[in-house]
Amino acid sequence: MLRKTLLLIIAGILGFSSPAVIRAESGDAAPLAETPSSVSEKTVPSEPAPPARAPAPENYIIGPGDVLDISVWKDESLTRSCIVLPDGFISFPLAGYVTAAGRTASQLKADLEARLTRYVPGVTLSLEVKQVNSLIIYVIGRVNNPGRFILNVDINVLQALSTAGGLNPFANKNKIKIFREGSTETTIYPFEYDQVIEGKRLEQNIYLRRGDVVVIP
Repeated sequence: MLRKTLLLIIAGILGFSSPAVIRAESGDAAPLAETPSSVSEKTVPSEPAPPARAPAPENYIIGPGDVLDISVWKDESLTRSCIVLPDGFISFPLAGYVTAAGRTASQLKADLEARLTRYVPGVTLSLEVKQVNSLIIYVIGRVNNPGRFILNVDINVLQALSTAGGLNPFANKNKIKIFREGSTETTIYPFEYDQVIEGKRLEQNIYLRRGDVVVIP
């Protein structure tokens, strides 16, 4: 008995301890071979992405049907309103047919000035999107007022659902999807209504773009 007691005292002085005791004291039940990076991935949750923001007005992309006010300083003959045609072009004196759809106002302004400079040296041109008619979204499925909506401001998914009269009682509100057509493929964004209205995963509440389709099953 005395010998065992002496051995325990010596072990304590030398600092010997079993791996099991170390893990119990540290509260870490993970294997000793686990790397620090894998531990941090498990114990530190990743931060959710911030909610999408509305595009700045100067970044608005002109589309077919939009009404543009274009004027040249000190030249009334070059001051007029132009409607963007279905093919995306506008017709303007001296400049001819110019591509408007798919450009911002500043990009179109620069193109028109470059075309007019040969006729009007030092031309000063102003361009304003007077009326937005091309920002169209579609909300279909189990809402109270499904359909095609022409907007004059950017809206997010929750605002689109409100515009469509809200969800009806039979809607599968956590299986909502937003279909966005790209040049080569369609992107589908999920939207879980309950999480968003509780203030969770707000990155799902994206701002909609021209042509987006919101589907409520």
